Amino acid sequence: MPANLPPGLPIVPDGDGPGGQRTSSPLPGTGTGSRAAQFNTAPFNMSPEDFEAAVGDALLLIPDKAARAMDNVAIFIEDDYTPQPGDAPGTVLLGLYEGVPLTERDSWWDAGSLPDRITIFRQPILDICSSRQEVIDEVAITVIHEIAHHFGIGDDRLHELGWG
Repeated sequence: MPANLPPGLPIVPDGDGPGGQRTSSPLPGTGTGSRAAQFNTAPFNMSPEDFEAAVGDALLLIPDKAARAMDNVAIFIEDDYTPQPGDAPGTVLLGLYEGVPLTERDSWWDAGSLPDRITIFRQPILDICSSRQEVIDEVAITVIHEIAHHFGIGDDRLHELGWG
């Protein structure tokens, strides 16, 4: 577990949990554009253990102030997202936030609530990356995007900020 993250942020491979939507975007300021459009190569090959280590490296990129402000969030890794009823067929997600944003919590929330959940989907990320560093960058983008949802920031605002 990266030292700058608060307790209660485990990285647990093969967790479970569906729902929501997320699309890829570059780290703001990198100018790399859509990796899916840039690389028409086979998916980057990375073992589940190496991917978990890359996720750990990406979590180190979360600003300390944001990491300290997070409350009751668990981060999981799954191989792929399974589209749910109501999703478009072929829905591909890189990450998913499930929970109650901090902006919507009330005094009732602390009474036995389960942790919010961020799931990182391994295969869709590997499908659009061609190196370990790109995996780390894409995981960082995905984690920051999902953490923003934890803080109550919606997709429209994230797109305005370049974190769509």
